[in-house]
Amino acid sequence: MPLGEAEGAVNVHSLRLPGLELRKGTRLDAGTLGTLAGHGLADIVVVQAEADDVAEDMAAARVAAAVTGAEAEPDSAFTGRANIRARCAGLVRVDRAGVDALNAVDEAVTLATLPEFRPVQAGEMIATVKIIPFAVAGSVMAAVETVLAGRPPLVEVVPFRLARVAVISTLLPGLAEKVIAKTLRVTAARLAAAGAVIGHEERVPHTTEGVRHGLERAQAAGAELAIVFGASAIADRRDVIPAGLEAAGGVIEHLGMPVDPGNLLLTGRLGALPVLGAPGCARSPKENGFDWVLNRLLAGLPVSRADIVSMGVGGLLMEIPSRPQPREGAAPHAGGPTAAIVLAAGRGTRMPETYKLTAPLDGEPMVRRVVLSALASHARPVIVVTGHDAAKLRAALVGLPVHLIHNPDYAEGLSSSIRVGLGAVPPEAPAAAVMLGDMPKVHAGLIDRLIAALDSTPGAIAAAPSREGRRGNPVVWARRVFPALAALTGDVGARHLLAENAEAVADVEVSDDAAFVDVDTLEELQALELHHIAETAHVDARPALDGMQAEDA
Repeated sequence: MPLGEAEGAVNVHSLRLPGLELRKGTRLDAGTLGTLAGHGLADIVVVQAEADDVAEDMAAARVAAAVTGAEAEPDSAFTGRANIRARCAGLVRVDRAGVDALNAVDEAVTLATLPEFRPVQAGEMIATVKIIPFAVAGSVMAAVETVLAGRPPLVEVVPFRLARVAVISTLLPGLAEKVIAKTLRVTAARLAAAGAVIGHEERVPHTTEGVRHGLERAQAAGAELAIVFGASAIADRRDVIPAGLEAAGGVIEHLGMPVDPGNLLLTGRLGALPVLGAPGCARSPKENGFDWVLNRLLAGLPVSRADIVSMGVGGLLMEIPSRPQPREGAAPHAGGPTAAIVLAAGRGTRMPETYKLTAPLDGEPMVRRVVLSALASHARPVIVVTGHDAAKLRAALVGLPVHLIHNPDYAEGLSSSIRVGLGAVPPEAPAAAVMLGDMPKVHAGLIDRLIAALDSTPGAIAAAPSREGRRGNPVVWARRVFPALAALTGDVGARHLLAENAEAVADVEVSDDAAFVDVDTLEELQALELHHIAETAHVDARPALDGMQAEDA
């Protein structure tokens, strides 16, 4: 369109000229057109509204106002978009049929929402209206308003309402106190997102009577929801937790759900008190079917059998390493020995004076001491991952019966060396001890204790040394966690896998500092030498190691 005819029209393409930046969607006035003419332009691509057209921002604002329901509010429209946000913490409710009907009116008008029942916090975006062209025909807006007429708002937030939750744990011999403690921490964090707290907590015998009395006390304490964590999974309706609920006068509403993880969920009621028999995966912070039901109950929404059986589509959630029998079974192995992987590929940049891993410690290269400890343990084979200055490292290990494997991508970080090491583990090995080449105080006895702990702990994904609640290295990992380890990226280890699956980690209590001391600097290497001298002289050696605590595993 010639510039002389473009006043009042909307610019279609962004322009950058000396002294002028003209954005797409700008309504052109006489001054702007004069500036464009001064730059030698004669015409411009614009869109010009018809008499009954509705400008994009006004159209977006009108649609957003019409679709927004309780505890939600739209932002001001800008560039044809109006976002809708939650006014409080709660669950998103969506009229799917209404959203589909709105989006089917015309390609010019669109509405996108979060999935129904998604938990949100105040201020979080739950939906967005986007007008595609710069203006919408009046007839299209009329059609949109016809579709919306007589319907309740299409998107709203149902506030979380329940505040006081009872948690009952059943006990059997062999169930560690730390498992219950971790379960309570995970549950408290889940509830906190909804503004709820554990208002009543107790442990009862894993018997029908124990569960009955626990539920009765929870009801008497004024709980608004009761969650029962069983020492063993619920097998059927005659099992301890459902039987205890019925013995208390309650009813079983549904057992099982088509969401995995989360299959073994029990829903029931004791009078007005909702009761959940939690599946084992509810001890993990990872999302599972338990969350889907818990969140609805915390929002005061009923969860019927029909609701649960309709959760199958989308109910196959991501694998969690802690499940005792993974969905995708690992290849069978012959029960061979646990392997050891010594990570020795790093550059050691904090010790520029020398190559850290081959620096002498008590007369022999530091990495050789680590490898000798691995060889003195029951772990086989011992795999050493090389990287930086590989020739020098190989020379430091000459004569040792180890499998040397080079990581050409060592500069990408620790995760790349873990991946290379795992690739060298024999298929018959049930697990692998991941060791660090700069932790020379780790000894064979510790490695063997970790291997034994993993072997003797059903369902454990890893065994780690622990002291006063802090985890160290090395860590022995079960084979079924190898895919998660191989998926790590960057210069980070697998600490988050331990944290996310804390209930499935076999902690091995240690009294010495071997699992917590690494060597990063020349000063630390010298301090370790002094420590060894002090130990040999039978004096207190601990002050020599001040400041040498490695990061937690």
